[in-house]
Amino acid sequence: MTQFWLIFLVAVVIVALSFAGLSIKILLEKRGKFPNMHIGSNEYLKSQGITCAQTYDKIEQAKAREELSFKELSILKDNPGSC
Repeated sequence: MTQFWLIFLVAVVIVALSFAGLSIKILLEKRGKFPNMHIGSNEYLKSQGITCAQTYDKIEQAKAREELSFKELSILKDNPGSC
């Protein structure tokens, strides 16, 4: 059972060092934060007209809502004798 705990401890130490290594810049800078890797925040991609799938979906849903006009819909009455 001691071999299990040794391997478990080594794994925990490796994971802890990995997190520390990834966050070293964030910890040392005064206003450090994780970089925003979202497509919508990239100015070059915006200028090319490229958006992420979520943003594209929101734009298309807004267009569809503008095209639909529920005020023009009417209710059809069913004829009792027709199939």
